[in-house]
Amino acid sequence: MPQSNYPGEFEQMVLLVLLRLEDDAYALAVLKELDRSAGRRVSRGTLYKTLDRMEAKGMVEWTTEASTPERGGHPRRLFSVTPTGVEALRASRETLVRLWSGLDVVLGDPAE
Repeated sequence: MPQSNYPGEFEQMVLLVLLRLEDDAYALAVLKELDRSAGRRVSRGTLYKTLDRMEAKGMVEWTTEASTPERGGHPRRLFSVTPTGVEALRASRETLVRLWSGLDVVLGDPAE
């Protein structure tokens, strides 16, 4: 995979959260999981800009859920990772593992 197609750090976090949330990958759930798991508090606007950018790259897609009275008649979007997004994560992980390999002496063992 060409380097330019690797997802950035925040894009990787979003993709991983979407995969983790599966059928509950709505914006609010994604924001909560990013805060809980990664300590990243981001605005809805930032999340939506990132999701739009990743959709343009073919890494995510979304469907619209029907509106409900509880949501004031507003529909919500359910996001999912495409095969392209999964491949981008896989390629990025493989590259990072190669780059990290052998650096435990310099960086210290994270298990310590």
